Amino acid sequence: MGQCYKIDPKIGKGHYWIYAHSNLFAIAIHDFYFYEDYLLECRLPEYLSITYYDSLSGEELNPYKRLNAGCVKGYWSNGEIYKALFHKNIPIRSIGIEITPEYYEDYLKSKYSGEYISPRSAVLSIDEDTSFPEMVLLLHQIRIYKSTGMAARLFFESKVTEAISLLIERSKQMKPKTPKRITKQDLENLETVTSYINDHYAYDLHLEKLSQIACMGTTKLKSNFKEIYKCTITEYIQHRRMSQAEHLLGNTDLNIGQIAGIVGYQSASRFSELFRKSTGLLPSKYRELSLGEKMRLPNKAASI
Repeated sequence: MGQCYKIDPKIGKGHYWIYAHSNLFAIAIHDFYFYEDYLLECRLPEYLSITYYDSLSGEELNPYKRLNAGCVKGYWSNGEIYKALFHKNIPIRSIGIEITPEYYEDYLKSKYSGEYISPRSAVLSIDEDTSFPEMVLLLHQIRIYKSTGMAARLFFESKVTEAISLLIERSKQMKPKTPKRITKQDLENLETVTSYINDHYAYDLHLEKLSQIACMGTTKLKSNFKEIYKCTITEYIQHRRMSQAEHLLGNTDLNIGQIAGIVGYQSASRFSELFRKSTGLLPSKYRELSLGEKMRLPNKAASI
């Protein structure tokens, strides 16, 4: 069922599979990598998507945000240009559901006119969520399904319906959120804190010191920081550490323990655990894949 495509062998290796149901939804499975860092820039149609990444390394660029594996990511494409940078040789393995406005607005609204709830707010609330096991299980069931014909069409349609059901139930449990009003001075202070973190991410950064730099209490700092950066201060620090670790793994001969210390971890095992959580790969495997193409180049040259 569906269509399977191979990546252009000039730029990478692997495949992606898409099953599209009319103009209502699509299911996509990705399993490929690029030979060199790849900048993706394209204008996407409007749709909602929910995706789980097994492994991934890169950044979204508009706005800038590190991409992380091991989590469920909700996304709303509103027709704007999408830009992302994917790192070379690192597998992009994911399974996702994409639903169109014809499904989540027209179809659902007409079918459940008296009790319609838009799933959009629920999708947007899932920002690299690590606590949505029901959705992870559902997407995994789709990945391993192998049948064809009418049985497959019914299965995929039922799983999309189930995913929407999970989202609707989640939206009912969400508390209405009123956007915070943050003063210009507080925004400038948050930028100062962020710059300080960027320069000192490998050190022990205590919340009390960051609060002093921000000129605000710890509770206010945590709340305002998450409102602006959509993650906690701890998550932001870990993202910076993992980004630097990826660079060191792919561009130096430093061992894992040395890299762990450089980015701020006394324990190499703790660093490895967090790195796998972030990328889906252990540091040693990431280095092997990242350097794989470099290691093959002499053989290619010899064969030529």
